[in-house]
Amino acid sequence: MIIEGYKSGFVSIIGRPNVGKSTFLNKVIGQKIAIMSDKPQTTRNKIQGVYTENEAQIVFIDTPGIHKPKHKLGDFMMKIATNTLREVDIILFMVNVEEGFGRGDEFIIEKLKETKTPVFLILNKIDKVHPEDLLTVINDYKDLYPFAEIIPISALQGNNLETLLGQIKKYLPEGPQYYPENQVTDHPERFIITELIREKVLHLTREEVPHSIAVVMDSLEKREGGNTIYVSATIIVERASQKGIIIGKQGSMLKEVGKRARTDIEALLGTKVFLELWVKVQKDWRNRLSNLRDFGFREDEY
Repeated sequence: MIIEGYKSGFVSIIGRPNVGKSTFLNKVIGQKIAIMSDKPQTTRNKIQGVYTENEAQIVFIDTPGIHKPKHKLGDFMMKIATNTLREVDIILFMVNVEEGFGRGDEFIIEKLKETKTPVFLILNKIDKVHPEDLLTVINDYKDLYPFAEIIPISALQGNNLETLLGQIKKYLPEGPQYYPENQVTDHPERFIITELIREKVLHLTREEVPHSIAVVMDSLEKREGGNTIYVSATIIVERASQKGIIIGKQGSMLKEVGKRARTDIEALLGTKVFLELWVKVQKDWRNRLSNLRDFGFREDEY
């Protein structure tokens, strides 16, 4: 039901890999719902974060970084990112001002030309550049597309986020409150837990390993008579050599992944957690539709 004077709607965050989309979402929401890493293609799914205040509710949609797909998983990620352009009230096109204009931005702008949705150009990481350099970056972009607004921010430090939120509310229509006031995401706890585990692997490994993993929840239960939640999950890799890396010498790597993940999971659930992790090889899973479906990437959803 539309509430008179109440603004609500959906806002997609798009951009090249590693421009700070997930950092921005977590900062606005006030807690971690999207995992972060300095590695490209960290976000694989459509992550919805809900920002609610007295007179407005904004549902932000964090999308995978737009890049040239190299496998079926990459195809899914691109469908997720580009399909949201048709589903939202506002599009935030985020760029990293340290990197400036790139070929990936050309591809995104061509996609933006296919929509009539208002597009904000969001210049992130302004704390990293001199103001004169920022003007150069703005000039590089502003003649390429009729942006509704151009707003510089620092997602990490929170600079200018209030200004951005104010502008978003001006463009949103009157509408209903889609989610309860205390709800910050539409994803179930199971999904966020597997993402937190994957984030720790991203932080602790390098080269091809981070891109070759998936995490599957095996069980999540609170046993009778106790206050501890028991979590069992499996880390999927593509090769036996990757399994060895993730397990580590005498299980050291897997223990560290578990230790770091458990800290975040306990903060999420607000209770003590016993976390059990396994590692399994599933060859070439990123190119197998059956594996992608099993791991939560369903073609009919995109």
